[in-house]
Amino acid sequence: MTTRHYTGSCQCGAISFEVDADLDNTVTCNCSRCRRLGSVLTFVPADAVTFLRDGSTEYRFNRKVIGHHFCPVCGIQTHGLGEMDGKPIVAVNVNCLEGVNARELPSRAMDGASL
Repeated sequence: MTTRHYTGSCQCGAISFEVDADLDNTVTCNCSRCRRLGSVLTFVPADAVTFLRDGSTEYRFNRKVIGHHFCPVCGIQTHGLGEMDGKPIVAVNVNCLEGVNARELPSRAMDGASL
């Protein structure tokens, strides 16, 4: 496990953040939203993320347990908010991290379509 500090943002900069994350075990999801977006995700505790600017809009679907946050200006989904084992987590879209090519990272497939 290699946790490093990253900066990230949407395309226009209305959402920007810093995160301490391990990118050794990223996830791709086949739910109706992630599949269309092509998201590559890493999950971190909520206290591992600092939002410098958060002009995001939230979208919830299906069971409405995950808040999918995206920029209302440029449309990029930067992160999702939810809970895991009763603790708040952030699903960071690795495509939004500076200096990271998410397509080169080892990812495991998650079957979100069946949840």
